[in-house]
Amino acid sequence: MSSRTVRVTVRGSFDQLTDQQRAELLAVAADHDFRFTQYTSDGHLSYDLAARPFFTFRFAETVEEQAQVAAVTARALAAAEAWLSGHGYGFKGLTAQTVDLSEVPLGKRGRREASRQDG
Repeated sequence: MSSRTVRVTVRGSFDQLTDQQRAELLAVAADHDFRFTQYTSDGHLSYDLAARPFFTFRFAETVEEQAQVAAVTARALAAAEAWLSGHGYGFKGLTAQTVDLSEVPLGKRGRREASRQDG
């Protein structure tokens, strides 16, 4: 049985932030710049609060079976909610998009690399 890497992107928007919360987020904004995003097991948060109130969490997890993918999505949503609530940040409109990388079609370069490994 082969493992599957699952990536979950959770999006939403900050809601009714206080001036202090906004200042806190802006003070560490460089650590959450969208140009340096990555998928991690703990979730990577990115936002550009100076431009818009939206944020994105990116989660990655490895599972053994396709049936486990839905649970990964639920865990990612729960983790994003827990982080936001734990920091006292209001939020709304959470959505999740899940990609099972084992089901992503290979591009030309990927097919070429796969054929080298097979042959």
